[in-house]
Amino acid sequence: MNLNKAGLDSLDMNGKRVLMRVDFNVPRDDSGAITDDTRIRAALPTIAAVLKAGGLPVIMCHLGRPKGQVVETMRVDAIGTRLSELAGCAVTKVDESIGDAAASAVGAAAPGSIVLLENVRFHAGETKGAPDLAAAYAALGDVFVNDAFGACHRDHASVSGPARILPAAAGLLLQLEIDAFRRVLDGPARPFVAVLGGAKVSDKLPVITNLIEKVDRILIGGGMAYTFMLARGQMAGASLVQEDQVELVRGLDQAAKERGVEIMIPTDHVIADGFAADANHKIVVGDIEDGWMGLDIGPDSQEAYAAALRDAKTVIWNGPMGVFEWPPFQAGTEIVGRAVAASDSYSVVGGGDSVAAAGKFGLKEDVSHISTGGGASLELLEGKDLPGISSLPDKA
Repeated sequence: MNLNKAGLDSLDMNGKRVLMRVDFNVPRDDSGAITDDTRIRAALPTIAAVLKAGGLPVIMCHLGRPKGQVVETMRVDAIGTRLSELAGCAVTKVDESIGDAAASAVGAAAPGSIVLLENVRFHAGETKGAPDLAAAYAALGDVFVNDAFGACHRDHASVSGPARILPAAAGLLLQLEIDAFRRVLDGPARPFVAVLGGAKVSDKLPVITNLIEKVDRILIGGGMAYTFMLARGQMAGASLVQEDQVELVRGLDQAAKERGVEIMIPTDHVIADGFAADANHKIVVGDIEDGWMGLDIGPDSQEAYAAALRDAKTVIWNGPMGVFEWPPFQAGTEIVGRAVAASDSYSVVGGGDSVAAAGKFGLKEDVSHISTGGGASLELLEGKDLPGISSLPDKA
């Protein structure tokens, strides 16, 4: 997939209706109040650029999973209120996302204001990528801007559909994401180190398969490390293991060896006698005994991983080293995270847990790029085409 995509400067937006797809799928409490407006704030630079260029932002977004039905608790009114406060201008919230009511609201909108359309997932055709629905969205705009990196791995009607109909470009947020992943995946500075964690090895095997062709070393942590242990003939006790993945892991180990890529797995572990924050825990080197499970990488591994990051010039970090939410099992993630932040490298952090860990340990300012899309960033690392990006025109 070509990641050299047309940006906002390729569009004439003056006096135009600028149909925008953004990611406003914000967390809310039981009352429907927004608890974190990070995703709204992330889209503000693009919205401001559209307004400055004389365009009318006509915004499409989704909220939750209404499954093609109108769900009153998933309307986007609260998002409209917060957007108006943050953008400092009037926001007209429409109760539809297509049709006459939406067209009337767009037509009546004052210059310098914003139109926010209703939750696009109220339409059953949205997640199916229905062409007629994409055309109905496109009828509300003269040009299209995609700024929803978090949704770019979905071939949905509002994500990739309008780009096939209208003059289109990447918004500023999407451009930042594209540029970051281009830098790490196309001709990265070396050494290139990938730090991969998380629970299931099956979730990361496609990533490892793709990255073996690109990186110099891979550091494995989290639950997935124990399937690697098993594949290498070690005992993993009661740790999370995917036995059906062991042969695939052995194949990856062999492929890495043939390419001269080092896959490091923990040599010591913080183990517990149950999956609980207050479980009995201890440090063990080598095999994990029956009845005990690994919940973090041990001190020797923490130091070895930190050392493996010191000379890195490019780093991808996706997934924690252990159950970092619980203090007894957070040291591995914190020490490795600090090593990523301290390295003289271009570093990209992706995946919800890694981003949360970077926030918890105060590392966000010290890494080069924090990705806003978990699933989308994972699929880019797997080498997949992202419909929301591939549907955009290439840069001239």
